[in-house]
Amino acid sequence: MEIDPKQLNPSQTYDLMISIIVPRPIAFISTLNPGGLPNAAPFSFFNGVSTDPPLVAISIARRGQEKKGTLRNIEETGEFVVNIVDEDLAGGMNRAAGNYPPKTNKFEVAGLTPKPSVKVKPPRIGEAPINLECRLVQIMPLPESKDALVIGRVVHIFLREDLWRNGTVDPARLRAIGRLGQSNYCRIRDTFSLERPQTG
Repeated sequence: MEIDPKQLNPSQTYDLMISIIVPRPIAFISTLNPGGLPNAAPFSFFNGVSTDPPLVAISIARRGQEKKGTLRNIEETGEFVVNIVDEDLAGGMNRAAGNYPPKTNKFEVAGLTPKPSVKVKPPRIGEAPINLECRLVQIMPLPESKDALVIGRVVHIFLREDLWRNGTVDPARLRAIGRLGQSNYCRIRDTFSLERPQTG
């Protein structure tokens, strides 16, 4: 079977891409608008892109012709928090994904607890096992797309103490979830190790 993406409409391309690129980590992003209203929204076109300095990248699509509140808030304040989603936070993350009217407090709608951040103004999500406080580095319009790529520098990290083992985060204790296609998600329950070849 072969598919030419140019023969698909945007909705078909979306369905195809999100079912191919799996599993995807979820950036549950908390922001503040200039008036101080908090927002929280999940994005699954997200990943780490550098460790020195620590950078993350999130692709944020438009809703119709309008910029999403998360992107507007990041543009206007230059700060955001990436909250990692575990199994316990899945329900709150899903509630925050709804298409609510402007000026809706998504923390209240989703039953989330705002906690003070250390180096940025937006609150972190108290229920999240890990919070990455970020400052905006760059917003890049994507070629031939209405989406924008947001690059942020991680300036502070909160993580639940029980996750830390031998200088790293234990994935079994983290219990992060991943995004699949349509309304599907996955759990990290079955892992295996492969040692990198020693080639000199």
